[in-house]
Amino acid sequence: MATPVKVYGPAASTAVSRVLACLLEKEVQFQLINVNMSKREHKSPEYLKIQPFGQVPAFQDDSISLFESRAICRYLCEKHGNRGNKNLYGTNPLVKASIDQWIEAEAQSFNQPSSALVFQLVFAPKFKIKQDEGVIKQNEEKLSKVLDVYEKRLEESRFLAGEEFTLADLSHLPNAQYLVHATDRARGLFTEKKNVWRWWGEISGRESWKKVVDMQNAPPA
Repeated sequence: MATPVKVYGPAASTAVSRVLACLLEKEVQFQLINVNMSKREHKSPEYLKIQPFGQVPAFQDDSISLFESRAICRYLCEKHGNRGNKNLYGTNPLVKASIDQWIEAEAQSFNQPSSALVFQLVFAPKFKIKQDEGVIKQNEEKLSKVLDVYEKRLEESRFLAGEEFTLADLSHLPNAQYLVHATDRARGLFTEKKNVWRWWGEISGRESWKKVVDMQNAPPA
């Protein structure tokens, strides 16, 4: 039996949950090793050997160490192409290029405003940090413009990269999950766009993502 890969970091982390969703889609066995960030375990010398920037996730597959969630997901799809969801990263160069361009759109355009909103609307209240209404409004406007582009794309296509669920869609799940459940105002950024909301309902309803959400909501061991 293959040794399970190791994923370091809390399931509540958006980057960690991206990797977990990919592992579940590809049906790859894994061990989630919690990293207590409040105790600064992510800055320990041992951890920095596998994640030199002191962030999460870190990933180990036998002697291989990787960091950066999107790169880890691509690696898993390439290594385990015949396992689980075989279409997750495409099966030919053109399909992969389409997936990659939407992963880049997520990383370069969607992630910045959505991450800012996740911090302001979800984590700031949790950690009793004062929210900045100016930052919230500014990033709502930015994210709405990004979702306008998605709305047009999803009018033409079931998913971002075509008619199949892929890494392009999966990569959006973590931040969108927090925002859709944060406030009515944040949820409205998605519900006001018919095709985006249809798309969100479909990708968030996947069994792999439901399992990740259950992991996020599970009480500490």
